[in-house]
Amino acid sequence: MRVAFVSLFAPGHGDTPARSRTRRFARGLAERGHDVVWLCARWWGGDHDAFSEDGIAYRSVTAEPSPSAFAARLPLALRRVDPDVVHAVNTPPTPGIAATVAGTLSRTPVVVDWWRDHPADSRRRYRLLTRRADAVTTPSRTTKTRVREHGAAGEDVRVIPEGIDFDLVESAGVDDRFDAVYARRLDRHANVETFLLGLAELRDRDWTAAVVGDGPERARIESTASDLRIDDRVSFLGDLPLRERVALFKGTHVAVATATWETFATDLLWALACGCVALVEYQADSSAHELVEGRQRGRLVTSPAELADEFVAVGDLDRKSVERDFASYDHDAVLDRVVDAYRGLLDGA
Repeated sequence: MRVAFVSLFAPGHGDTPARSRTRRFARGLAERGHDVVWLCARWWGGDHDAFSEDGIAYRSVTAEPSPSAFAARLPLALRRVDPDVVHAVNTPPTPGIAATVAGTLSRTPVVVDWWRDHPADSRRRYRLLTRRADAVTTPSRTTKTRVREHGAAGEDVRVIPEGIDFDLVESAGVDDRFDAVYARRLDRHANVETFLLGLAELRDRDWTAAVVGDGPERARIESTASDLRIDDRVSFLGDLPLRERVALFKGTHVAVATATWETFATDLLWALACGCVALVEYQADSSAHELVEGRQRGRLVTSPAELADEFVAVGDLDRKSVERDFASYDHDAVLDRVVDAYRGLLDGA
């Protein structure tokens, strides 16, 4: 199968969760022997218009990342590639719309992977993109709801979650220094305060906790821990290499997710696969609750007091270092779902 990825920006322009997801899909398809071409604005040095890396053939549509110029030149670029399926992204929407126009002319199905709405993008163009795409994929049901609000038909939107390396989960060591862990980038959405306030309610109990991650809010969050007089029991570990992070999850009993905004709670997924019991504060703009709904080893809370109560309650649950229920989130299993989405469109063509 020849797949053309269409994204104005590539990870070479600067990595983001959305671009990493696209690259992971592209690399996975290339490793399986598919012919993968990535059409993007040039991000590499020199004056050559194409090069290959990790089995992906990158081709520049424009030298600069201008959405309108990129969209104008994209149909010809796609005609030269002649793909079986086009995999576009939702932001900025103009190149995705151009991909759907080119797909209609060439009778090539177009899948749009929708990570999140970007505040700078036109809502009107989002509506046009959702209606023109042959299918839309999203990482969560929360994002799927937003895409449907833009006008996509429910049957045309498929949830394909983020993935993990389950072999790493099984092979990593165990770091059992902590009873509870919070892991996420420490930005304005992190809301670590709920975690810290919940722990502060339990000063008279014996526990240790870790905060994994870094970001612009770290100093303020550390100050909050000090103000609550629990800084002697909360370790701020910064960003950790993935294997160290997995080892910590495997040895920690409780993982807490309280962020106010989360397209997909990837760190929480890793923690659940490593056997953690998850305490998730429900937030309207976070999909974290989707990972724990209906699971015995997952609890939803709405306040620091509830978090403290549940932290005590789940202490009776068995400690685990691997939870095989989450093997279905392995990268290969997730990629199977991507391929199934493509084949479903090709079979219906």
